[in-house]
Amino acid sequence: MTSKMKMAGWVAVGALAGGLTTLQFQATARNAAPQLPLEELQQLAAVFGMIKTDYVEPVDEKKLISDAIGGMVSGLDPHSQYFDKTTFKEFREGTTGKFVGVGIEIGMEDGLVKIVSPIEGSPAFRAGLKSGDLITKIDDTFVKGLTMDQAVKRMRGEPATKVILTIFRKSESRSFPITIVREEIRVQSVRTRVPEAGYGYVRITQFQERTVEDFATKVAKLYQEEPKIKGLVLDLRNDPGGLLEGAVAISAAFLPKDVVVVTTDGQLPESKTKLLARPEDYSRRTSSDVLARLPAALKTVPIVVLVNEGSASASEIVAGALQDHKRAVIMGAQTFGKGSVQTVRQLSEETALKITTARYYTPKGRSIQAKGIVPDVMIDESAEGNVFGVLRVREADLQKHIGSGQGPETKDAAREMARDAAIKKLEEDAATAKKDDKPKPLAEFGSPEDFQLQQALNQLKGQPVLVSKTMVERKEDKPKGE
Repeated sequence: MTSKMKMAGWVAVGALAGGLTTLQFQATARNAAPQLPLEELQQLAAVFGMIKTDYVEPVDEKKLISDAIGGMVSGLDPHSQYFDKTTFKEFREGTTGKFVGVGIEIGMEDGLVKIVSPIEGSPAFRAGLKSGDLITKIDDTFVKGLTMDQAVKRMRGEPATKVILTIFRKSESRSFPITIVREEIRVQSVRTRVPEAGYGYVRITQFQERTVEDFATKVAKLYQEEPKIKGLVLDLRNDPGGLLEGAVAISAAFLPKDVVVVTTDGQLPESKTKLLARPEDYSRRTSSDVLARLPAALKTVPIVVLVNEGSASASEIVAGALQDHKRAVIMGAQTFGKGSVQTVRQLSEETALKITTARYYTPKGRSIQAKGIVPDVMIDESAEGNVFGVLRVREADLQKHIGSGQGPETKDAAREMARDAAIKKLEEDAATAKKDDKPKPLAEFGSPEDFQLQQALNQLKGQPVLVSKTMVERKEDKPKGE
């Protein structure tokens, strides 16, 4: 591995993740057409012509145009994207929480696919894949050199077909192949349990179309199981985001009616919005208020929200709203810092443009873009500390990320040096350490061994909390490529 890491975004294979998205399938025509740069367009036409006539072999014209559009959009920021026929279909499927694949949430590390988390109950989960595993080959294709989208496409396929993944497990310093049979994955984005008498635990893994309805159903059942809940832990760790309305609804479940949840601001008049804790702002897809079935106690029960560097977008809206209204104690690590809104505009029946249209702000007007939510109480990921904390990538580390729009931005050179040193040390330790000396993998979120969950329960019970002695706020970096 090299000493550089890049995060291409959080993606559930076949599912939407890592984006705060408003699904506005609109025509692109506007009253005032922008003035086009004719000289540059003439150069584009000239290049198109040269490729058509001079390239070593014939090239499909439609593919050339599609690639040109894709390149233009990808140069904007890490979250804007042109959807061709295939990717648009996958995007729309992803928002429903159903897709055909192996069932993993992934990122990119050193050009390899990194498993962030296997989706519970999926083929990958049953096959024993673990968080932190690296995928080096998909069938006979090496992952190194593939983009995130290319890797995702190779792992997708038809139901009941097989894919062979070659896995490198860092915790065991070994590689091995594993054959997985693809199937339709139905992502359960909300899970609940009673970790101990009198306390509830709610985990949201991402914000999809059914998340709010599932949240209302499962929380109501949680209160049936444990009617006198004295405290609630809302777990948003590694929640990459999703639909904006879902974030507003989950916030509204805990907040007084009509208070501000989030505001957005951009060039377009429709990008300047203020969303409140009311059905009109979170129930646009349904005819009824799905939160009405929730127990009234949810408005007053003490809450701890768990977040980490993988908490992005919609999950940051929830954490920021509950923090600003002093409705919850935010615990964990500084969040990812994706404070931008993407709007999907349909170009044809089969293509669309996902484009960043606004930044979003907490009720007190704080921009989260490239900054994230700083917890009220910073706690390590395990009793041993943050074993890989310095390695984690955030929005401010992504090339071409947009700035917060609030104040000057400086490059965190010290963090870059610390990350390079940490990676080098891990590589050296992995090469020399014995099997028993290797870092112990983190406990499953929500399990009895979950260190951060135990600290959250201690906070709710008024008991001592093991606060991190090393974590400090990460300042916003200067946007790269600008």
